Amino acid sequence: MLLELFPYLSALLIEEVERRPDQVVLRTRVRAATGSCRCGQSSARVHGRYVRRLRDVAVGGLGVVIELCVRRFRCENPACTAVTFAEQISGLTTPHSRYTPLLREVLTQIGLALAGRAGARLASAVGLTIGKDTLLRLVRALPEPEIGKVEILGVDDFAFRKGRHYGTVLIDMASHRPLHLYDGREGEDLAAWLRDHPEVRVICRDRSSGYAEGARVGAPQAEQVADRYHLWANLGQAVEKTVNAHRSRLAEPSPGSASGPDHVEVEPEVVQPAKDLKIVIRLREQHAAAHELWQQGMSKAAIGRKLGLHQATVRKLVNAPSADDVVAKSLQRAHVVDPYVGYVHQRWNEGVRNAAQLYREIQQLGYPGGELAVQRHLRRYRTGRGHAPDPGPKPPSVREVTSWMMTHPEHLRDEDADKLHRLRERDPELDRLTVHIRKFAAMMTGRHGDRLEEWITDVERDSLAPLAGFARNLRRDFDAVRNGLSLPHSSGAVEGNINRLKMLKRQMFGRASLDLLRKRVLLTR
Repeated sequence: MLLELFPYLSALLIEEVERRPDQVVLRTRVRAATGSCRCGQSSARVHGRYVRRLRDVAVGGLGVVIELCVRRFRCENPACTAVTFAEQISGLTTPHSRYTPLLREVLTQIGLALAGRAGARLASAVGLTIGKDTLLRLVRALPEPEIGKVEILGVDDFAFRKGRHYGTVLIDMASHRPLHLYDGREGEDLAAWLRDHPEVRVICRDRSSGYAEGARVGAPQAEQVADRYHLWANLGQAVEKTVNAHRSRLAEPSPGSASGPDHVEVEPEVVQPAKDLKIVIRLREQHAAAHELWQQGMSKAAIGRKLGLHQATVRKLVNAPSADDVVAKSLQRAHVVDPYVGYVHQRWNEGVRNAAQLYREIQQLGYPGGELAVQRHLRRYRTGRGHAPDPGPKPPSVREVTSWMMTHPEHLRDEDADKLHRLRERDPELDRLTVHIRKFAAMMTGRHGDRLEEWITDVERDSLAPLAGFARNLRRDFDAVRNGLSLPHSSGAVEGNINRLKMLKRQMFGRASLDLLRKRVLLTR
C-alpha cells in the first residue's frame, strides 16, 4: 500500500530513523548500483558522494526530513556535454529543490489559499515550518493556466485603491473561470486582448464607456450585453433623486378632526407651537441668500465663496425651488424619541411636565435612549406652559419610498403597500414614477428588450428630470442595453469573481501586487 502511495520508497534503503522533538529524520541511500544521465546513458562510475536534506510532508504532526546520500556519477557517453551528474529519484527529488514534490505541492496550495502570514501559521500548526515570503515565492513560481477558446466573455473593473487605482478582470462566462487580470481599465487594453481572441461572440459588461469602446474596436463581431444588475442599480439612483426632489410632499396630511352631528370640537386654551431648530433656521437663511445672489447673476462658485459654503451645498440650495425642499431632509431625520413623541405630548398636555417622570414612563414602553434626549425635546414647549401640538405621523424617508417603488407589489408588506398607495394618490408625479419603474421591471424580468424604445420615449416626455436623464443615457448604449433586456446572459459570474478578488486582496493587506494577485485569482479554486 505504501509503495503505491510513495513509489520512491522502493528505490531507497532506510539505514536509520532518528526521532527529534519537532521532526523525524530518515537517513537513506539509493538501492540501485547505477545512475542515468540526462542523455539517457547509464553509468556505474561513482565520482563522489554528498548528503542531501529533503523536507517531506509531516507525519503525526512532526516534520519529516530525508537525509539522502546522493552519488555523483561520471557520464560514459563521449557526446554528452555533462561530465558528471547526480542521481535523481523519481517522485522524491528534483534538481536544486529542498522540498519533495509532494511537500512543494502542499505548500503551494496553502500559499494559494491563505497567502503569506496566514499560510505560514497553518503550515506551522500541521508541523511544517516555512516563512511567509517562501510561500509567496512558491505561488509566484506557478505557471499561469492556458486561456483556450472563449466565446462568452465577462469584463469588469476592481479597485486596488478605491478612487485612485483600478484594474480589470476578464471572466469566461461558460466556466465562470478568471482568464486575465491587468492594470488599468482603459478600452485600448481590452481591445488588444480581444484582437488575440477573435472567437469571442458575446461580451458581458457594465455600462462603462471605456469597455464599450474597447469591445467595439477589438471585437466588432461580438454582441455587447449590458448587465441587468447595473441597469437596475442605475435606475434606483435616478428614482432616489426623483423622490428626493419631492421630499417635502412625503408627509401625510394631519388627520382631520372628527365630524358628526353631536361632535363638539374642543380646542386647548393655549397651544405652544414647536420652535424651529437651529439647523432649520440656518438652512432657510442660506437658501434665501443663495437664491438672491443667483438672481443677481453670480455663479455657484462665487456664491460659495461669498457665503462660505461648499459648492455642492450651493448647488443643492440653488436647485431647490423652495426652502421647504431643503429643510425637509433635516426634519425627517430619525431620532430616538420619535416613536414615543405622541405619548409624551399626550402626557404633557395632561399636565405632566416632569421630564424625568416622562422618561421613566416611556422607558417602560421600550424607550432605549437617555433622559437628556427627552429633556431636549420638551425644552421647546416650556415657555408659556402651553399645550404641545399633535406631532402627526412621521413622513417616510426617501430610501423607504424608493424601496417601496422598486419592490415587486406582491413582495411588499400590506402596511408599506398601503402607504405607497396613499402617497401615489396625493402626488401624481410619484404615481407616474411608480408606473415607469414597474414597466421597466416587467421589461427586464420578461426579456422584452423590444419595448425599450417605447419606454425611453415615454420617460423623456414626462417631467421627471432625473428619470429622463437615466433614459437619455440608455440611448448612448442602446444596443447593449437592449441585448441585456433580451438575452439570457448576465454579469452575475463576474460580480461573484470580483467579490472573491476583493477577499483575496484584503487578505494580503499591502502585499497584493498585480503579479501575486493575478496568480491567486487565476489559480485559486
